[in-house]
Amino acid sequence: MAWDEWEGLKADAVARGSAQMQLNQYPADQGGGAPAGASEDLKSDKKAWVKAGEGVTGLKDGISTALTKLSDGQAGLGETSGCLSAAAQKELYDSWKKYVGDVSSRCGELGGLLERSGHDLSTSDEAVMGELDKLKVKYEDTEAVGGRAKEN
Repeated sequence: MAWDEWEGLKADAVARGSAQMQLNQYPADQGGGAPAGASEDLKSDKKAWVKAGEGVTGLKDGISTALTKLSDGQAGLGETSGCLSAAAQKELYDSWKKYVGDVSSRCGELGGLLERSGHDLSTSDEAVMGELDKLKVKYEDTEAVGGRAKEN
């Protein structure tokens, strides 16, 4: 996945104000430790996790709109044999259609993971990291195919 595009999607979500997170922590003047009698466990807000998950899942709407526009732009292309530019354009469309579909799926799965983590804060950090690693492998970026001449 092109990281600049991913960063752009995240920036759009932030601009919409759809996902905000607040960390609850002890003030810095307490030396980093918990005050006497307080738990040293991390304080987390279920609502923040759920809202972050909803924000990431909400990115699918914009992606779906973009995919529809991409598809509409293909209307009327017709037969591509005999016209190299039409064949190249069709190949590019197919590539981007898959890519944008994968981005949409990734947003759905990541958003769902964040939401589930918020609903069940008893899940260990290791378990959440394991799920994130699975997503990373599933949606591992592939080598870019555009912008180069194809070998015949």
